[in-house]
Amino acid sequence: MGKVKLLLDVIGDLRSLADSLQAVADAVADNGAAEAELTTTKEPEKAGKTGKVAAKNTAKKDAKAAKQEQEEKPLTLEEVRAVLAEKSRSGHTEEVRELLNKHGADKLSEIDPAEYPALLAEAEVL
Repeated sequence: MGKVKLLLDVIGDLRSLADSLQAVADAVADNGAAEAELTTTKEPEKAGKTGKVAAKNTAKKDAKAAKQEQEEKPLTLEEVRAVLAEKSRSGHTEEVRELLNKHGADKLSEIDPAEYPALLAEAEVL
Protein backbone atom coordinates (compact mmCIF):
# COMPACT_ATOMS: atom_id res chain seq x y z
CA MET A 1 0.00 0.00 0.00
CA GLY A 2 1.15 3.47 -0.77
CA LYS A 3 1.37 6.44 1.51
CA VAL A 4 -1.82 7.91 0.06
CA LYS A 5 -3.79 4.78 0.96
CA LEU A 6 -2.39 4.85 4.48
CA LEU A 7 -3.32 8.52 4.84
CA LEU A 8 -6.83 7.79 3.60
CA ASP A 9 -7.13 5.01 6.18
CA VAL A 10 -5.98 7.38 8.92
CA ILE A 11 -8.50 9.99 7.78
CA GLY A 12 -11.26 7.38 7.87
CA ASP A 13 -10.22 6.34 11.36
CA LEU A 14 -10.18 9.97 12.51
CA ARG A 15 -13.67 10.50 11.13
CA SER A 16 -14.90 7.40 12.94
CA LEU A 17 -13.29 8.64 16.13
CA ALA A 18 -14.94 12.04 15.70
CA ASP A 19 -18.33 10.36 15.20
CA SER A 20 -17.82 8.27 18.31
CA LEU A 21 -16.81 11.30 20.35
CA GLN A 22 -19.88 13.15 19.11
CA ALA A 23 -22.10 10.24 20.16
CA VAL A 24 -20.51 10.23 23.63
CA ALA A 25 -20.92 14.01 23.94
CA ASP A 26 -24.58 13.74 22.93
CA ALA A 27 -25.17 10.96 25.45
CA VAL A 28 -23.51 12.95 28.23
CA ALA A 29 -25.53 16.05 27.30
CA ASP A 30 -28.77 14.05 27.26
CA ASN A 31 -27.93 12.48 30.62
CA GLY A 32 -27.04 15.88 32.10
CA ALA A 33 -30.31 17.37 30.85
CA ALA A 34 -32.27 14.46 32.33
CA GLU A 35 -30.51 14.87 35.69
CA ALA A 36 -31.13 18.63 35.70
CA GLU A 37 -34.79 18.10 34.93
CA LEU A 38 -35.03 15.39 37.57
CA THR A 39 -33.61 17.66 40.26
CA THR A 40 -35.97 20.50 39.35
CA THR A 41 -39.05 18.26 39.45
CA LYS A 42 -38.30 16.73 42.86
CA GLU A 43 -40.66 17.69 45.64
CA PRO A 44 -39.25 19.24 48.82
CA GLU A 45 -37.94 16.81 51.43
CA LYS A 46 -41.08 17.12 53.54
CA ALA A 47 -43.05 15.49 50.74
CA GLY A 48 -41.06 12.31 51.42
CA LYS A 49 -41.30 9.29 49.16
CA THR A 50 -44.23 10.67 47.18
CA GLY A 51 -42.00 13.33 45.64
CA LYS A 52 -39.35 10.80 44.75
CA VAL A 53 -41.88 8.50 43.11
CA ALA A 54 -43.30 11.41 41.11
CA ALA A 55 -39.80 12.39 40.02
CA LYS A 56 -39.05 8.82 38.92
CA ASN A 57 -42.31 8.63 36.99
CA THR A 58 -41.56 11.94 35.29
CA ALA A 59 -38.07 10.72 34.38
CA LYS A 60 -39.51 7.50 32.91
CA LYS A 61 -42.04 9.46 30.84
CA ASP A 62 -39.30 11.78 29.62
CA ALA A 63 -37.11 8.82 28.68
CA LYS A 64 -39.98 7.23 26.74
CA ALA A 65 -40.69 10.51 24.96
CA ALA A 66 -37.02 10.95 24.06
CA LYS A 67 -36.83 7.39 22.74
CA GLN A 68 -39.99 7.87 20.68
CA GLU A 69 -38.66 11.18 19.31
CA GLN A 70 -35.39 9.50 18.40
CA GLU A 71 -37.25 6.77 16.52
CA GLU A 72 -39.25 9.34 14.57
CA LYS A 73 -36.33 11.46 13.37
CA PRO A 74 -34.43 10.07 10.39
CA LEU A 75 -31.03 8.56 11.00
CA THR A 76 -28.01 10.42 9.69
CA LEU A 77 -24.96 9.03 7.98
CA GLU A 78 -22.83 10.08 10.95
CA GLU A 79 -25.03 8.21 13.45
CA VAL A 80 -24.91 5.02 11.40
CA ARG A 81 -21.18 5.42 10.82
CA ALA A 82 -20.57 5.76 14.56
CA VAL A 83 -22.43 2.54 15.33
CA LEU A 84 -20.74 0.59 12.54
CA ALA A 85 -17.32 1.95 13.51
CA GLU A 86 -17.87 0.78 17.08
CA LYS A 87 -18.88 -2.68 15.85
CA SER A 88 -15.81 -2.77 13.62
CA ARG A 89 -13.53 -1.84 16.52
CA SER A 90 -15.16 -4.58 18.58
CA GLY A 91 -13.84 -7.17 16.14
CA HIS A 92 -16.77 -7.38 13.74
CA THR A 93 -15.12 -5.69 10.76
CA GLU A 94 -15.86 -8.53 8.36
CA GLU A 95 -19.50 -8.73 9.46
CA VAL A 96 -19.87 -4.96 8.95
CA ARG A 97 -18.48 -5.32 5.42
CA GLU A 98 -20.93 -8.15 4.76
CA LEU A 99 -23.82 -5.98 5.96
CA LEU A 100 -22.76 -3.19 3.62
CA ASN A 101 -22.49 -5.63 0.73
CA LYS A 102 -25.90 -7.09 1.63
CA HIS A 103 -27.35 -3.61 1.23
CA GLY A 104 -25.69 -3.25 -2.18
CA ALA A 105 -22.68 -1.08 -1.41
CA ASP A 106 -18.98 -1.26 -0.67
CA LYS A 107 -19.07 1.92 1.41
CA LEU A 108 -21.63 3.30 3.84
CA SER A 109 -21.91 6.53 1.86
CA GLU A 110 -23.28 4.52 -1.09
CA ILE A 111 -26.23 3.15 0.90
CA ASP A 112 -29.65 4.77 0.55
CA PRO A 113 -30.55 6.65 3.78
CA ALA A 114 -33.93 4.88 3.75
CA GLU A 115 -32.07 1.64 4.51
CA TYR A 116 -30.28 3.02 7.61
CA PRO A 117 -32.85 1.72 10.13
CA ALA A 118 -32.67 -1.80 8.71
CA LEU A 119 -28.88 -1.65 8.59
CA LEU A 120 -28.69 -0.53 12.21
CA ALA A 121 -31.12 -3.23 13.30
CA GLU A 122 -28.91 -5.86 11.68
CA ALA A 123 -25.77 -4.30 13.14
CA GLU A 124 -27.22 -4.41 16.66
CA VAL A 125 -27.35 -8.21 16.41
CA LEU A 126 -23.56 -8.39 15.95
